[in-house]
Amino acid sequence: MLKKYLIVSKKILPEVYDKVIEARNLINSGSVKGISEAVKRVGISRSTYYKYKDYVFSPDENSIGRKAVVSMMLRHEKGVLSNVLNCLSGSKVSILTINQSIPINGKASVNVSLDISDIVQSIDEMIAELKKIKGVSSVKLLSIE
Repeated sequence: MLKKYLIVSKKILPEVYDKVIEARNLINSGSVKGISEAVKRVGISRSTYYKYKDYVFSPDENSIGRKAVVSMMLRHEKGVLSNVLNCLSGSKVSILTINQSIPINGKASVNVSLDISDIVQSIDEMIAELKKIKGVSSVKLLSIE
């Protein structure tokens, strides 16, 4: 199913797509009385709105970027995982799952799946913060959706 979709920067797309999203947001927020008023306000035709309304979405509308999986290598020392969890909590992400391997040679692999709906910084900034924690050897973003 996902093979029929693309993530594309709106910098290269015609402005009409952005206006369709803007019109839908006006309608959904109740800022306008109906479709006619919304399309008039954003400067597109009703036919353009109907043509694209079911095919153009912003990341907020279809929950793109709401979940992430991060892989880390942690030293087997007291408090390291706790410090990682505190850092994630400070970023306002919710932990969905934690998978930790048995420590081998003093290090354990930890994979954390996160709900990043309410994150207060970029993923890159969060990963940089995790890398600064004493006992964290490596941090990789495995996936994001």
